[in-house]
Amino acid sequence: MGKRDYYETLGVSKDAAQDEIKKAYRKQALQYHPDKNQGDNEAEEKFKEAAEAYEVLSDAQKRQKYDQFGHAAFQNGGGGGFHGGGMTMEDIFSQFGDIFGGFGGFGGFGGFGGSSRGGGVTKGSNLRVKVTLNLEEVAKGVEKKIKVKKYVSCDACGGSGAKHGTAKDTCHTCHGQGQVTRVTNTFLGQMQTASACPTCHGEGTTISQKCESCYGEGMVKEEEVIKINIPAGVAEGMQVKMSGKGNAARRGGINGDLMVIIHEENHPELTRDGSDLLYYLYLSIPQATLGATVEIPTVGGRAKIKIEAGTQPGRVLRLRGKGVPEVNGYGKGDLLVQINVWIPKSLEKEEKKVFEKMEQSDTFTPRPDKNEHGFFNRMKNFFE
Repeated sequence: MGKRDYYETLGVSKDAAQDEIKKAYRKQALQYHPDKNQGDNEAEEKFKEAAEAYEVLSDAQKRQKYDQFGHAAFQNGGGGGFHGGGMTMEDIFSQFGDIFGGFGGFGGFGGFGGSSRGGGVTKGSNLRVKVTLNLEEVAKGVEKKIKVKKYVSCDACGGSGAKHGTAKDTCHTCHGQGQVTRVTNTFLGQMQTASACPTCHGEGTTISQKCESCYGEGMVKEEEVIKINIPAGVAEGMQVKMSGKGNAARRGGINGDLMVIIHEENHPELTRDGSDLLYYLYLSIPQATLGATVEIPTVGGRAKIKIEAGTQPGRVLRLRGKGVPEVNGYGKGDLLVQINVWIPKSLEKEEKKVFEKMEQSDTFTPRPDKNEHGFFNRMKNFFE
């Protein structure tokens, strides 16, 4: 069964404003949140489905791609995010928790804002770094080493926050649950809500003797060198996710993720268009008329190509397989060489005489091929 339309999933129209989309997602998440539907697998899937739809429609660029291409816009890993599969509850909680105003703003349901449901396990914050690549690195893939200042687990206490040799105590307020329940009387009857425990802040434990190295936090800030394997074919603005390489969490929680944002340097001669590369080749009038062998740039070097005599401006030569690989390794683009003829702006006296003589020759009278005439035919030829 195929995926449902994202607008249909959230119950909004295709011209819905961002505030309307946000409100619709909040309503869906409230209805299908796992804490409210414990053991209900169908509700959990609808919760994930709503998060996936919101992840796309709340982002202007992703929404534009989706409106144009539908779900196909994010197949084969295009665009990053949840829509490629592998979405977890931790992903949703860490990315969209702020939509409900923090832990307590969700009507008592846990999980958002970094805390886990009912266990006091926290997740560290994500880190984002920008990595600059040249065209050769994009085409071949590359391993980069970067230095990142981030929070890591404290070695002195093993990340617990407690002084070495001491143990944590069960919180006397919530008895280890990490949350407290309150019952209030309303005109609709009694309402029961749950919120983070004010004593242990949702952890379920307290520390009587704090670690002297991290002062009870369970983490310290250090500089770490991280190796990043970037696949071939990535493009400007793409993100490579490295799970667990973000900031450590307080007191033995789960590490956040490292999001590597790709910045692609412009090549001095080649222009990238998806997986294809474009090169604008300028020929002299004699070269275009008589034919020539010329040198052009390619990824990682230069190559010689033969120009046939009588080559017309606007013609495009296709060098198959000389472009950039698809990001998932399925195929490779081409190098497209567009022919332009350089017309001199001024001539010497003797040169001018040569051209005046040529002007009188029947050979130089324009006789355009009907198949090459017109904008649309030129565009058609561009892809031959």
